[in-house]
Order: sequence, then C-alpha cells, then structure tokens
Amino acid sequence: MNESGIPGGGGRDSLRIFAGRASRALAERMCAHLDMPLSRGRTEAFADGEIIVKVEDDVRGRDCFVVQSTCAPVHEHLMELLIFIDCLRRASARRITAVIPYFGYARQDRKDEGRVPITAKLVANLITSAGADRVLCMDLHAAQIQGFFDIPVDHLSAGPVLLDHFRSIRAGLGDLVVVSPDIGNVKIANMYAQELQAELAIIDKRRESGTTVRPRHLIGNVEGRPVLMVDDMISTAGTICEAARVVIGQGATAVFAAATHAVMVGMAMERLAEAPIQRVIVTDTIPAESRLDRIRDRLDILSVDRLLGDAVHRIHHDRSVSALFRGAGGTKR
Repeated sequence: MNESGIPGGGGRDSLRIFAGRASRALAERMCAHLDMPLSRGRTEAFADGEIIVKVEDDVRGRDCFVVQSTCAPVHEHLMELLIFIDCLRRASARRITAVIPYFGYARQDRKDEGRVPITAKLVANLITSAGADRVLCMDLHAAQIQGFFDIPVDHLSAGPVLLDHFRSIRAGLGDLVVVSPDIGNVKIANMYAQELQAELAIIDKRRESGTTVRPRHLIGNVEGRPVLMVDDMISTAGTICEAARVVIGQGATAVFAAATHAVMVGMAMERLAEAPIQRVIVTDTIPAESRLDRIRDRLDILSVDRLLGDAVHRIHHDRSVSALFRGAGGTKR
C-alpha cells in the first residue's frame, strides 16, 4: 500500500491510463497519485488538420482509461477522444473508459425552442459508437445527461475538493453567507451552506439572450458579511460578476467565486478583472495555461487529480465510486 492508502498489485498490470492533449498534465498527476506510469500514446496532426493517434503500449485484454476534457478547441479535442477510443478498441482493449473531466456541449441538453438540436445527446452517441464501455465525468451542467448514454456513467462532483479548501480557510471567513447565483443552483448552494455552517441566500436572475443574464432580486441578508458563490462553471463570467455587484451593493464585505470548470471565454477575463471579487477558485478540469494570467493574483486552482485517480482505481477494481462522496458533499444534484 502506498502512502496515499491505495493498495498496490491486485491487477495493476492490467490497468492502462492514457491522456489526450487537453488533459495530459492532469492525467500525469492522477498516475502519480496511483503510483503508476502514464501509458504511452501520442497524437499527431497532418498538414491538412487531420489527426492520428498511436498507442505505444500493449493494451490487449487491458482495462484502459483515456483522460481528455472536451474543452476549447472543442471539436479537435472531441475528435481526438473518439479516435483514441477507436484505436484502443481496434487494439483489443478489454474495457475502455472515457474519463472526461469537462464535458463540452453539456449546455445543449434540451430543445428550448423549435428546430434546434440536442447536441449533448449526439456527443454521447458518438462516444458510445466509438467504442467506449463506460464514461467517468465531473460536474455535468445537467445531471440528466447521464441518461443520454447507453453505457454506464460515473458522475463525480468536485464538491469534496472545493469543500476541503473552504474548510481550511473557514475560520477566517467569519459570518459567511453562501449565495446561489441563480434559482437552478439552489440545491448545490444549500449543500455548501450546510457543510460550511453558513447561511443561504439566492439571486433571482433573468436570461435576456444566449450571452446576457441579469440578476434581479436578492433573497436573503448579506449585509456586513462575506459571500461565497459556487457554480459548476464560469463561462463568460457575466452571471457571477453581476451577482457579485448585487451582493456588494447589498452590503457584502467580500465575494469569493468558485466553480469546477474554468471555461473562461469571450469577455470573461475582462469582467473578472473589473468585478468586486476577492478570490476566484476553480479546479484543473480545464487546463489553465496562460489564459488566466490576468486574474492570477486572485486565482486559486485546485486539482481533482486525487479524486479522479481514486475513481479510476475503484472502477478498475469493481468497487463503489459513490463511496468517495460519503460525508463529503454528495453528488452534484
């Protein structure tokens, strides 16, 4: 048993973990936690933009995991994941699990008007058709996307990672209020409020377009108190920044904004740089690289490597994944 409490042996030789280009650093940290090497595979691009995946380790009869977030450039990373799965299937892998820390297209999960696709279902079909036997993902935008797959899905929550961070600084947060930036996030905000022994407040917002959301009312009292806002992702940062201005306008003393996925597109960096937010806390489901440098002085990036590594270990040994969340914040919804 290594120092992290993960037993060695027990079929370790049959486990293979590969990484796509979007998540190589995360996969390396997962393997370090599991005390095993990252399996060898490479992706190359032809001059016309086509890509080819080459697996360099023997996978016949092995239990294979491919770690790849389908973040920007979404189509390139999604296609790489599909090709990786197909490559492993044709190389006679016994079981293939797509580990998708960030699942792109998750927001296109329903027909909210006529003549539009349900692209999240299409992507689920593509992953299944490519040859995946199961999927491991984290904080889907809508939990019902699990039902879009015709294969088993393990849906993790970054709650334990975020909660550990906030528990470590809880004494310095004083009379904390957890604020849900919208009605749909109330359940998860309430979980954080209970776990951190804080009060709950809610912001009622109205979506004016695909990119514009306006907060309308604050339900609860934040005057003279620090505020924590938690969501599954920060995309354009419009919602979180406007919500921060609302609570500061109502007398909040500080705002901490946390999210699992640092999508950060469009005007997100400019908005966050100008918003009255003291700290931005995200995880590494999407690689940060240099794109978050503008807010680096108030940014905390937490790693989900141990959580994903433990889930891979449990799946490989046919053990319960939900046991990871007992007493640690539960699942997302």
